[in-house]
Amino acid sequence: MIGNLSKTGLTPPVKLALAGGVAIGTFVQSISSIIALHFQLEKQLSFWIAGGLANTTWPAVQILMLTGSIGLIIAFFIARSLTLLSLGDDVATGLGQNNIITKSAAIIAVFMLTGAAVTTAGAVGFIGLIIPHIVRFLVGTDYKWIIPASAIFGAVLLVVADILARMVNAPFETPVGGAITSIIGGVPFFLYLARGRGGAKL
Repeated sequence: MIGNLSKTGLTPPVKLALAGGVAIGTFVQSISSIIALHFQLEKQLSFWIAGGLANTTWPAVQILMLTGSIGLIIAFFIARSLTLLSLGDDVATGLGQNNIITKSAAIIAVFMLTGAAVTTAGAVGFIGLIIPHIVRFLVGTDYKWIIPASAIFGAVLLVVADILARMVNAPFETPVGGAITSIIGGVPFFLYLARGRGGAKL
């Protein structure tokens, strides 16, 4: 897969995110399955992997609001630094920025935001892949606008997906992460990124 991706017009970070992300995701899911089987948590794991808002509780929402707020504050604080970093490490360093501090703060923010979101709604896939690219096209490359716009558009997509999930097979809820967000655009958008401009096949 990585060899075929190298033939596309994608930049190295995108190749790494696609190829490495799939490999790491598969490994972590395997570990989760082993732990669930050992502690007999298959039902809980199935809900978590499928993703959805049906079983979300208010205590989980409160934790999400607290942790998410801290993560957003960190993200807003380093927004300008992320914009410079997107121009390249050398450019950012030449402008006097400490890239190690910026990347460390970004990792902390990502861990807090994604951890809180996944704990609340499960592994709802593709929103984090689709929305930032759409937002970047709409508002430009300044992370001062990308971060809040991504939060708003991501929330809207999740609500729309949840509504559709409740309508498809009422009164039951179709898994949001496993089906709805994939159909809306996750898989097509992933394939678009993987194919690149050159149209190379996976």
